[in-house]
Amino acid sequence: MEANSRNIAPGFTLLCATKPSGRTIVFYQTLVLLITFSAYASFHASRKPPSIVKSVLGPQIQSSDSELGKNSSSIDTGWAPFDGKRGPHRLGELDLAFLSAYSIGMFFAGHIGDRIDLRVFLSFGMFASGISTIVFGLAYWWKIHSLGFFLLVQIISGLFQSTGWPCVVSVVGNWFGKSKRGLIMGIWNSHTSVGNILGSIVASSVLVFGWGWSFVLPGIFIIVVGVVVFLFLILTPEDAGFESPVKDIEMSSEAEYVNTSEETRGEGESLLQSGSPDSAAAIGFLEAWRLPGVAPYAFCLFFSKLVAYTFLYWLPFYIRHTAVAGVHLSHETAGMLSTIFDVGGVFGGILAGYISDRIEGRAVTSIIFLIFSVPALILYRTYGSISMYFSIGLMFISGLLVNGPYSLITTAVAADLGTQSLIKGNSKALATVTAIIDGTGSVGAALGPLLTGYISSTGWNSVFFMLIVAILLAVLFLIRLARAEITSMLSEGKWFWESMTVR
Repeated sequence: MEANSRNIAPGFTLLCATKPSGRTIVFYQTLVLLITFSAYASFHASRKPPSIVKSVLGPQIQSSDSELGKNSSSIDTGWAPFDGKRGPHRLGELDLAFLSAYSIGMFFAGHIGDRIDLRVFLSFGMFASGISTIVFGLAYWWKIHSLGFFLLVQIISGLFQSTGWPCVVSVVGNWFGKSKRGLIMGIWNSHTSVGNILGSIVASSVLVFGWGWSFVLPGIFIIVVGVVVFLFLILTPEDAGFESPVKDIEMSSEAEYVNTSEETRGEGESLLQSGSPDSAAAIGFLEAWRLPGVAPYAFCLFFSKLVAYTFLYWLPFYIRHTAVAGVHLSHETAGMLSTIFDVGGVFGGILAGYISDRIEGRAVTSIIFLIFSVPALILYRTYGSISMYFSIGLMFISGLLVNGPYSLITTAVAADLGTQSLIKGNSKALATVTAIIDGTGSVGAALGPLLTGYISSTGWNSVFFMLIVAILLAVLFLIRLARAEITSMLSEGKWFWESMTVR
């Protein structure tokens, strides 16, 4: 098969013209993973600054001079309009503005992404996201104190950032089959945590020069990566002259996600019977919602992402305002320390993907992680302030358990559902299904930080209670799917430990 020159990336068009191409499909798969990894890591790096600067913008706090335990005191001056008693509320409203626009934009982004060139669409979203991030930081030098300005910039930024996820998942889903998708995407999805860590380190390290730099540098970073995406991202194996592994994807039965009746299965087949293996038609938005498993996972992610994004946007603020071993940490140290949660998230995503591949049960794996995250959060809240060692250890475990199912659902599950047998492996459904799942989750992501801004004034115990309730609700939405997976495992005569040891 010859490479499709119309869809080949400009960088490779130039390279192929100057030297012969003898690259294997493994080369292109590796390149796609690296480019999409870098792309979404840069998206998350540019989202992290608001959480890092919260304690700088927010209300005054007087404490002993940092983690060194000196006797002198320091007072945060804050930044109007976030420095008053309602400062945390307004900071929560900033998160709501960004994440609401992000969740709304996600539904449209997936719909658009299935119909236009994903490479151009993704690159445009990265350029625009970088510019909006830089503009937010320029408010420091422009001396802007208007809440309306900050809300508007966050809304615009949220809309542009929504272009990223449907595009990168769709591209990766096009290049990899289902057999090891959980593990591959678990490793690949560490870009979320890597981006958070990178954004935290950069934003925290330049706070001493002014909080505006915490936005400008991540904004420049995502623009630079966007140039690489535009030049070198190849969307499908066919564009590089290879057969697509997605054509071989067939889910063994609908019970893999939901145990429906024959009547329901017939309805699903008639809904999508127009799709054929060679069909290039994009699936409709409402049709995608009716695919088996899409709605339960979407609503599960609503609550799971509510928890994950509450930590993403408020953990540095929480650490700054909660004494560890009797000492309040500095802004910079609180931001750096918060990266431990994301380091745990890297391992959580990989572990969840590996386990779900081995037992062939995405819902069962998600429920296991969600259930164990409840005692982990209780322990972190109760004992995390005893010492730095307790804080780091319990934060790592919490990040591992909270981000595990979040990572699994937004990657492997979304790709599985977007390439299931009912739609004949039609890759034109991938971005739409991914957008529905992550878009619904993003509504919860918007709600969590907003509620935290209001609830935190009554005490952090109330915030952690809210997070635990959200986790339990997430579990409820997966019970039916997990029951179907367990039934399938038992019918095949295997169970968890056998699946993990004998393959």
